[in-house]
Amino acid sequence: MSSNHNRKALVGKKLGMSQVWDDNGFFVPVTLVDVSTNIITAVKTDETDGYKAVQLGYGAIDPTKVTKPLAGHFAKAGVTPRRHLVEVRTEDADSFEPGQELPVDTFADGQRVDVTGTTKGKGFAGTIKRWGFKSYRRTHGSHKNERRPGSVGACATPSRILKGKRMAGRMGNNTHTTQGLTVVSSNVDSGILAIKGAVPGPKGAIVLVRSAVKGE
Repeated sequence: MSSNHNRKALVGKKLGMSQVWDDNGFFVPVTLVDVSTNIITAVKTDETDGYKAVQLGYGAIDPTKVTKPLAGHFAKAGVTPRRHLVEVRTEDADSFEPGQELPVDTFADGQRVDVTGTTKGKGFAGTIKRWGFKSYRRTHGSHKNERRPGSVGACATPSRILKGKRMAGRMGNNTHTTQGLTVVSSNVDSGILAIKGAVPGPKGAIVLVRSAVKGE
């Protein structure tokens, strides 16, 4: 298992999916993630903050649209304003300094990574779509019950619906981490990572790529 204390990380934007050839002549589905503008905007230490971490900045933003506190924060780090800020805890934070750029090849080809993002929002969904419930039969006296959830189990005892009951509701738009994905390639010139498989979120979503917790 990889150490959870010295995890590498990059913030990026999901560009979409593609496919590449592997060494055995098979098509491999990959997700393209732009991680070209990562820079250290702050370093947290035990002495000043009580823990060790680095703050990553990604994506350009118009300086006139940045609040004064954030503008001072970026000026202190000596970097241009960034649209997205993400903090990552790591025990080797002392080896970084504000203003340091993180290259695309922070992750080597074949390295396992965990990708965190916000899933696609599906809106209000019923139990069949949201939880995979089975529908009612359309026969034997069943009338307009095909997509109803059925009994929710409430009676005189406990006289309420227990928390966590699977029911209809807002689906998607949740933070999700997909673990154990493989970096297929990292293009230094374009700043794009090709990661095998799918990662959370729609095109244009901001994702956090970290070295995997499980495996190598």
